[in-house]
Amino acid sequence: MEPASITVGLDGSPESLEAALWASDEADRRGLGLRLLHAWVLLAGEPSTGLPADQDQNYWAKRIVRAAVAAVHERHHDLAVIEDLVAEEPETALLRAAESSTMVVLGSRGLERVESFFLGDISLQVAGRAERPVVLVRSAAAGARPPVGTDEGGVVVGVSLHGPCDSMLEFAFETAAARGVPLLVVHGCPLPVQAYAPWGVDPDVAGEISKEAGEKLSQAVQPWRERNPDVRVTTTVRLGSPARAALGAAEGAGLLVVGRRRHHQPLAPRLGNVAQACVHHARCPVAVVPHN
Repeated sequence: MEPASITVGLDGSPESLEAALWASDEADRRGLGLRLLHAWVLLAGEPSTGLPADQDQNYWAKRIVRAAVAAVHERHHDLAVIEDLVAEEPETALLRAAESSTMVVLGSRGLERVESFFLGDISLQVAGRAERPVVLVRSAAAGARPPVGTDEGGVVVGVSLHGPCDSMLEFAFETAAARGVPLLVVHGCPLPVQAYAPWGVDPDVAGEISKEAGEKLSQAVQPWRERNPDVRVTTTVRLGSPARAALGAAEGAGLLVVGRRRHHQPLAPRLGNVAQACVHHARCPVAVVPHN
């Protein structure tokens, strides 16, 4: 059965509250329910009720979830919301929740400084292992959130032409359709050594590479155009780093969609270089979509 809810992981941070609001908008657009999950390994085994705050072991956990519920219902009065307190490690609980969710939405810090790469963010761990798309939302966008029902930035999806991209395209088309916004499909194409001449880039070689990549990109997108005729789609090839291409295209976007492999080498990072760069530096929410 197709999952019928969006799960948000809450930890009491401004980022996780922003994630809950973002997810509530998406659930409302798609006609889905919203699950607000807070996991803490020391939660009491039995729900404790009627106790004063200083004796209720679950008081702060309940307060985190209830604050998010109140914020969500202030924005979407009739949205179906499930409150979920789980006595588990957060990563374990979120990965299990992902199995029965359309997507998982998590708060993500605005990681700009070098030291931020060593924080061991649970959001990154979940994004690298979940079987469903994981959307990472930064609190920096809180002040720029448009009122519900108004237009917002389009959807951008970065695709590689050297492997499967259908899962990313499916998610990107569905999201653009639900929002009624344009979709930009971008491919970053690094230039080979032979494209460089003593005076710079050889325009003939660069033009030929761009044309060939553009044709392949159009072919990859065409089936999804036909299935989603109401989505306004543009494809573009940007010569250079795939990460720079995706980040540049996502300036002003409402969502950036990138992919990551389900199967990877044991010692390899779970998020590839492009996904890592986009998660750390994109100004908009980033959806990490697993593919085979």
